[in-house]
Amino acid sequence: MIAEFELIARYFTKASPNALLGVGDDCALIASGRTIAVSTDMLVEGTHFFHGDDPFLLGKKALSVNLSDMAAMGANPRWATLALSLPEANESWLEAFSGGFMMQAQDYGVDLVGGDTTRGGLAICVQIMGEVDAEFALRRSGAMIGDEIWVSGNLGDAALGLAHLQGEIELDEADAAFCLKALRDPVPRVELGLGLCGISKCAIDISDGFCADLSHILERSKVSAEVEFAALPVSKTMEKYRTAPLGERAILSGGDDYELCFTVPPEKAALLEAMGKRLGIRLSRVGRIREGEGLVVVDEAGNAKRVGKAGYEHFR
Repeated sequence: MIAEFELIARYFTKASPNALLGVGDDCALIASGRTIAVSTDMLVEGTHFFHGDDPFLLGKKALSVNLSDMAAMGANPRWATLALSLPEANESWLEAFSGGFMMQAQDYGVDLVGGDTTRGGLAICVQIMGEVDAEFALRRSGAMIGDEIWVSGNLGDAALGLAHLQGEIELDEADAAFCLKALRDPVPRVELGLGLCGISKCAIDISDGFCADLSHILERSKVSAEVEFAALPVSKTMEKYRTAPLGERAILSGGDDYELCFTVPPEKAALLEAMGKRLGIRLSRVGRIREGEGLVVVDEAGNAKRVGKAGYEHFR
């Protein structure tokens, strides 16, 4: 059985070119002349993933969900720490998990600079740090009356995949493979977040569900919004289920999309569309920020839809 410090040295100690001192000491040492953005996320077996899930994809996702937070702030990710609670030091699991985590870190220029390991139920905690110019940082409080509301990518595929795993719906083999990839291997929109700086002042990543996350923007910005359900972007797979209660719920309230929802003044829409084409990312205008409070989702006739469950929230 591999011991703790050998485990760290073998699987999680890599060169840290962005840090003064990385893994191996009591603290990491980092230096930056810019504002530091910091975020932490935890993934717990049974809550965020299933027993037996592919450890390589789990390693990728563990970092991806934090990279998505960086994207939502318009921050450039630079450093991360990783804390692991493990029921056992399974070397094949560790090799696959660290392979996925480290590959994602390399792809996005992130140095793993520290962390911790302990025995216990399987849980993964990542803290990520990045750099941002404070005046251009994207904030939930930055939405302005008259702004357009935009969304990247597609909504609901991951939630549909989860519903398939939980037996709420039975997808055919091709649809299941597509939706489970969206659930297990999300793409963080880091390039988009960086590009939004100077175009947008407000963004959030869609992790708990579109309506729930947009509502955080509305609360912090002290505004309301009207969203057109028909304008919400979906994949060809989700289009089959769009009008069904489960599909509607997945689009509006499903979590794990890790797309960005953001607001843009109408006069900057052309800049945004050009950036979307340059990055090869689907960007969709879905609504508008208004005076008042709350969120209204309307159908094609302009009638308000019943949103139902707002989104995922722990302890509720």
